[in-house]
Amino acid sequence: MPPSDHSTATLILASGSKYRLKLLKQIGLHPATASPDIDETAAPNEHADTLATRLSTEKAYSVAKNHSNALIIAGDQTCEVNGKILGKPGNAEAARHQLSLCSGKEAIFHTGLCLLNTASNRCQVYTERVLVDFRTLSPQEIDRYIEKEPAFDCAGSFKMEGLGIGLFKRIRSDDPNTLIGLPLIKLCEFLRNEGVSVI
Repeated sequence: MPPSDHSTATLILASGSKYRLKLLKQIGLHPATASPDIDETAAPNEHADTLATRLSTEKAYSVAKNHSNALIIAGDQTCEVNGKILGKPGNAEAARHQLSLCSGKEAIFHTGLCLLNTASNRCQVYTERVLVDFRTLSPQEIDRYIEKEPAFDCAGSFKMEGLGIGLFKRIRSDDPNTLIGLPLIKLCEFLRNEGVSVI
């Protein structure tokens, strides 16, 4: 059930991600933010989509501990190439390695979404796939990209909303926002289920 009084429910983004916050602002939402405290390590043999789903849910519940009447939005994204999960590179060397692995291949991005109503404990969860075909990239192109746009805090080492678009041959997705960090079409549906409309 939705909360009894939507006007008093606090909207919270369970993330420190500036990319997810920007997406929410694009649709007129201005949530408070809280960084969840969870272990993001994949379990042994855990599949990339299962990991994205689990982490998005754990992030929401981590933040929920301190909020009794809130709608908490949480997301997580994993990148999978040839069955291998690629996380956030963190530095240029790891980014170079990731982009070399992606060169000429299909990467599957799994973006988990969780909307948790802490008043009712209703938890809506969804994970969307985006298929990305990378061009064959030369070492020089990879180096230039890393120099111009060091996306060390992004799974797969690129920003689709920036120069990363030049790395691809094509993208297959139901929602262009998913690759940036949140499937907004599904989020709007979840919010409507809670009596909250962005329009």
